[in-house]
Amino acid sequence: MASNEIYLGNPNLKRANIAQNFTPKQVEEFVKCSQDPVYFITNYIKIISLDKGLVPFDLYDFQADMVNKFHENRFNIAKLPRQSGKSTVVTAYLLWYTLFNDNVNVAILANKAATAREMLQRLQLSYENLPNWMQQGVVNWNRGSLELENGSKIMAASTSASAVRGMSFNIIFLDEFAFIPTHIADEFFSSVYPTISSGKSTKVIIISTPKGMNMFYKLWHDAEKGKNEYTTTEVHWSQVPGRDAEWKEQTIKNTSEEQFNQEFECEFLGSVNTLITSSKLKILAYDDPLTSNAGLDIFEEPIEGHDYVCTVDVARGITKDYSAFVIVDTTEIPYKLVAKYRNNKIKPLLFPNIITQVCTQYNHAYTLIEVNDIGGQVADIMQFDLEYDNLLMCSMRGRAGQVVGQGFSGSKVQLGVKMSTTVKKTGCANMKQLIEDDKLIFTDFDIITELTTFIQKGQAWEAEEGCNDDLAMCLVIFSWLATTDYFRELHDSDVRLRMYQEQKDAIEADMAPFGFVSDGINDEESFVDGDGDRWTSDRDWNVDEYGDRSYMWDYR
Repeated sequence: MASNEIYLGNPNLKRANIAQNFTPKQVEEFVKCSQDPVYFITNYIKIISLDKGLVPFDLYDFQADMVNKFHENRFNIAKLPRQSGKSTVVTAYLLWYTLFNDNVNVAILANKAATAREMLQRLQLSYENLPNWMQQGVVNWNRGSLELENGSKIMAASTSASAVRGMSFNIIFLDEFAFIPTHIADEFFSSVYPTISSGKSTKVIIISTPKGMNMFYKLWHDAEKGKNEYTTTEVHWSQVPGRDAEWKEQTIKNTSEEQFNQEFECEFLGSVNTLITSSKLKILAYDDPLTSNAGLDIFEEPIEGHDYVCTVDVARGITKDYSAFVIVDTTEIPYKLVAKYRNNKIKPLLFPNIITQVCTQYNHAYTLIEVNDIGGQVADIMQFDLEYDNLLMCSMRGRAGQVVGQGFSGSKVQLGVKMSTTVKKTGCANMKQLIEDDKLIFTDFDIITELTTFIQKGQAWEAEEGCNDDLAMCLVIFSWLATTDYFRELHDSDVRLRMYQEQKDAIEADMAPFGFVSDGINDEESFVDGDGDRWTSDRDWNVDEYGDRSYMWDYR
């Protein structure tokens, strides 16, 4: 090209508004490429190989299938192992789309802006190595965007609500979407969905390696169940040339089996060192609520005569953390979560009204609020302004800690529970047992997501960096409450004793084949007190969770 025909001194780029004379062969090739993206990529796209440098893009079979799916379907979601060329194949398709469609806008979004710009640079490199006659003239070309003379544009940015707000796109590509924090992913889709739905041909391409149970996990499984419009693509690591059993063994040796399962087998695994075991997290299933509105999800309508408990975690309403509560049906075991609320914008002054309205519907549910911070204000409003009757309070009783009840008086009483080390430790331990023993059941996606990142940090349990645990803490509060005397009195039950007895019965059933029989020694226990009265215990009476029968002695 002559110097006046190139863009900003780059001999590989043609500037806009330069006349192009085509040969008949070039016209034929141009038409053929415009109709078949796989043909275009195979014959004209070049990429950088670590071993060989600049080489033609020789598509693997699964990559060609992916391109065809992108071309034929509006909504695509793909689950692929690491280092399988997933980003490269998408950027090649986006280049085809931009070249052969006029006045289209394309967004390349990734978990980091730098990652998105790197993918745009790959696309730009492929563009620079196209034949001059196939290029569109360049209007604008920089690290974060490009514009061609056919009116088509591509931009690269981080995945966030602000990245695309107020803009219209024909294709949105979301790379490594599983690595986007759930609250950002939620905000993104809330912002971008009007843009997506406004056009009849708008495309969305979501590609990622799994990382926990998050928005990507939900979109994938909803697609498998036919609950959304996404076409799924799943690639096994063995479909990538050069990967065999020997490669797998070597990779596991250099990493770990758990890491291999997540990054190459593409299993949806939670974080390491989670409170709830990974085996249990894997089988937790979510389901859609009956109704959902403004953060309130209803899974089961109130039932007359049933007992309900509500536990509350309060945030300051500044978008990072969520104000949340859960409502649990405690009428019988297993306890069942029937409703949950989660909102990161609700102001503390308005939150009490929502709690009161919902709890009133659920038979005036007994309500326990965590009051370490702003929660105290929420509890005060419910008690004194809204006059909610079934608000639980705690009295400080020295070594006994916080005792739950209603109607306490004195200086050491608060409306709700303070989250102390003891409360959290006890609540976490009991929550783990309740969930893993199927004594507390729920089908809420947000709770499952939080539990997959609720990990041990030092001697405590909390959310992994960048994640939330507001709903998890509501369950911790509930699980602590379930261990208290007041809860047992309310429900005439002792969940720990029941769980112990079930486990004891199971052990005895397992041992029965080995011929264990009673020797009669412990058939009856008795003693004579100082007054000469004999006290006996019936052998059929149950012991408590620590094996203590002292409370069961009967005068005879």
